[in-house]
Amino acid sequence: MSAYSDSDSEPELPALTPAVPSAVPVTGESYCGCDSPTEPAYTPRLRGFHRAKDCHCGEEDQDFDWVWDEGSKSTATRLSCDNRKVNFHTEYSCGTAAIRGSKELEEGQHFWEIKMTSPVYGTDMMVGIGTSDVNLDKFRHTFCSLLGKDEDSWGLSYTGLLHHKGDKTNFSSRFGQGSIIGVHLDTWHGTLTFFKNRKCIGVAATKLQNKKFYPMVCSTAAKSSMKVIRSCFSPTSLQYLCCARLRQLLPESVDTLSVLPLPPGLKHLLQNKLGWVLTISSADRPSTSSSSSGSDSEGCASDPDACQIKRCRWT
Repeated sequence: MSAYSDSDSEPELPALTPAVPSAVPVTGESYCGCDSPTEPAYTPRLRGFHRAKDCHCGEEDQDFDWVWDEGSKSTATRLSCDNRKVNFHTEYSCGTAAIRGSKELEEGQHFWEIKMTSPVYGTDMMVGIGTSDVNLDKFRHTFCSLLGKDEDSWGLSYTGLLHHKGDKTNFSSRFGQGSIIGVHLDTWHGTLTFFKNRKCIGVAATKLQNKKFYPMVCSTAAKSSMKVIRSCFSPTSLQYLCCARLRQLLPESVDTLSVLPLPPGLKHLLQNKLGWVLTISSADRPSTSSSSSGSDSEGCASDPDACQIKRCRWT
């Protein structure tokens, strides 16, 4: 069998502003800068990528509510790091591989972060959610954007496009190697919110109450990988709602707990149970106008309805 590489992309849609998928890896979107290449990141025929030393910035020792599921993945995947890291197409790529989390996300607040631990390029590398009806191996011989190809899944592409029901919408700037993509599924309000490098991109979907989802990722890129660095669950309680409101009122603070005059014991309790709520940043507050500046708000002025959905929502 001859070797294939993911250097082709789906047809370009002229109306969409993000760059079309490319065989050249995305750079400049790292959480910390450790993955910035010190030598050319790309050589012809996809044979020579620069790979930085293993970066652990943004990772913390903690319990994980879920990891990747060994029994629910495409054939072109391999797990490591206690099933937290997934490697796609370890030799070459001839299609799309995907995997889902080991736990169905039921009632409550779910937050997780996926770190791009390899060069990010090709037809698509995506982070999102999907139901148990999503066939993870369906496109193993086709290069495509698997998440969001149907009504049972939503996927954020590294190109900045949000996919659902086969439709593509401008949502953010690109992300690349070293980027940390956060996902918040709020089953109480029925919202799906994305974060990039711990800053809110926006609300991607609403009216998701009474539905059961799994965390999912997919990739068409040869020798690509992603890692779960955080997966948290909290019931929708008064304690959660109070912490979310505090985070909203102190948007500029790196860590809300560091600026609040709380007893040490209470700080420790909140950090352990709801630290993710109190540390990630809400870039767009619900009271802001619908026209925001910055690459992650492109298209709002021309599409007020889409911008309304993109606003970060905490309560």
